[in-house]
Amino acid sequence: MAKDLNFALLLDCYGDLLTEKQRDIMQLYYYEDLSLSEIAENENISRQGVHDAIRHAEQYLTEYEEKVGFVSKMNAYRSIMETIKSCTSEYSSKYSYQKSISEYTEKIMSCVEQSEELFR
Repeated sequence: MAKDLNFALLLDCYGDLLTEKQRDIMQLYYYEDLSLSEIAENENISRQGVHDAIRHAEQYLTEYEEKVGFVSKMNAYRSIMETIKSCTSEYSSKYSYQKSISEYTEKIMSCVEQSEELFR
């Protein structure tokens, strides 16, 4: 079973919505990087039981993200903020009179508006 580390981020955001047992198993698997066998031994269940618990928890986390979309919004927000940083940095280090200030401010304002839309 190959690990998709995006589930670690989903676990950070939505882990409290899982059952305690699912959350514990997911934390051992993703945060502690334990194998299915190690988790099975620690939790006193079968290796197949661990596999099933992880698969179900991943399914729930995926459904939560599809409904709420917080992680995708957070990723988009980070991207927008990086664009703002990049534009601002470029403007401050490469400013010349040939480049209009309004070009940069329009880019920055567009990013800010996109950012605001994410959290309405």
